[in-house]
Amino acid sequence: MSPSVRRLLRNPLAVAGAVIVAVMAGLALLAPLIAPYDPYATNVDAILQPPSADHWMGTDRLGRDVLTRVLYGARVSLSVGFVAVGIATVIGILLGSIAGFYGRWVDSVMMRLVDVMLAIPTFFLVLAVIAFLEPNIVNVMAVIGLTSWMGVTRLVRGELLSLREREYVLAARALGASDARLIGVHLLPNGFAPVLVAAVLGVAEAILVESALSFLGLGVQPPFASWGNILTEGKDYIEFAWWLSLYPGLAIWITVLGFNLFGEGLRDAIDPRQDAER
Repeated sequence: MSPSVRRLLRNPLAVAGAVIVAVMAGLALLAPLIAPYDPYATNVDAILQPPSADHWMGTDRLGRDVLTRVLYGARVSLSVGFVAVGIATVIGILLGSIAGFYGRWVDSVMMRLVDVMLAIPTFFLVLAVIAFLEPNIVNVMAVIGLTSWMGVTRLVRGELLSLREREYVLAARALGASDARLIGVHLLPNGFAPVLVAAVLGVAEAILVESALSFLGLGVQPPFASWGNILTEGKDYIEFAWWLSLYPGLAIWITVLGFNLFGEGLRDAIDPRQDAER
């Protein structure tokens, strides 16, 4: 067992975060098997019923089971989080590798592009783009991913700037290794740890953005369930149907907390100096 893994396992908060992430991912994957009802089935005899033995989290304005819809909402929110972060990570690695490896004017151009993107508030940028597109899960994934690659780009660029002059890289270059081989084989694997941490933390941020977009009606559209659009329905009945806001809100909070705890623990395990500095 590597020292990083041992440090991670000795961190109770990181372990708790990993357990939360694993449980939420398991619930999302098994939603079709464990959900007690059809997420789209309406029941006029069970409209806005409070939590009970039949409906553990109550029902909504159409008589649909809230627990079922929260479980199916987990599938949507986690899918958006993972796919959006995957898109952002691929773009960030590509641009950061080019900037960090070649340096000079290439680095200057890439970093000015990053500065321009960072000058625009991310959420407002997402809102501006999604307003011109059909609001659905595919577009939400793409837009979040295409507007959140800047942090990964900076991380990869910084790592490659510090690694490209190492002896093993210079030796590989002297042996005739191509630029692509130097980046893909000798540089990126040794600088990937910070990217992994950023990806874990990025999933939490993507889930929050998706929930906010769905809450505003610009994300996943009904009848498909997402935590954000369940909250949207709940705000109209908050005075007497509190369960419509409480349970999806708790799901978002617990999931984001899990990813943040796990990401922070992973960062401390990979680079314990950061924990010592805090």
